[in-house]
Amino acid sequence: MVDVHSQIDAVSRSLRDAQIDGEPARVQALAQEYPAAIDDVWEAATSAERIARWFLPISGDLRLGGRYQLEGNAGGEVLECAPPSDGRAEYRVTWEFGGGVSWVTVRLAEQGPERTRFELEHVAKIADVPAEMWDTFGPGATGVGWDGGLRGLALHLGAQQGSLSPAEAEAWAFTPEGRAFYRAAADGWGAAHVAAGADPETAARGADATYGFYTGQGAAE
Repeated sequence: MVDVHSQIDAVSRSLRDAQIDGEPARVQALAQEYPAAIDDVWEAATSAERIARWFLPISGDLRLGGRYQLEGNAGGEVLECAPPSDGRAEYRVTWEFGGGVSWVTVRLAEQGPERTRFELEHVAKIADVPAEMWDTFGPGATGVGWDGGLRGLALHLGAQQGSLSPAEAEAWAFTPEGRAFYRAAADGWGAAHVAAGADPETAARGADATYGFYTGQGAAE
């Protein structure tokens, strides 16, 4: 079992505009604190063996300049890598999927001896995101997927009790518990969309479409 509401409430979500190489871009960010030392969280987020236990199987050369491939998902290049030092750590990778390229940055900040803040930013140029996709789903299409990743890491690091392997996560989405998670996560991204300036009705439609995409359910189900 996953305590859906405590997990949703533990994650902060935001959306903002930016510039990448002089072109308009969007930045989606999520953050959560975990009850683990920064070295442990760093290993969980950079070790192929551990990434496979909470996210997806991964192959490649997981070091600066190396390339990686997530099974059935994105691949890319490790652009920056700064292991834990003075209570902070960070890495940045390209996120290459479906012929497009975006960028993901993970930052860790020590909050205490056994407490670490994990922040993930996903940056994409507006021109590289199909307008129809954004108009239909808004930020939830990618944001809810990252919510699932933070949920997996929460279970892996003990912020949530229970067990849900990556292999089980797809079927879990169609359970009552899974549907509750995706409904709440989609609504969370709808709220972030409104906070970034979107019309509330537009954001609500996007959240409904995102929920339906992840669970196969209608908005009211």
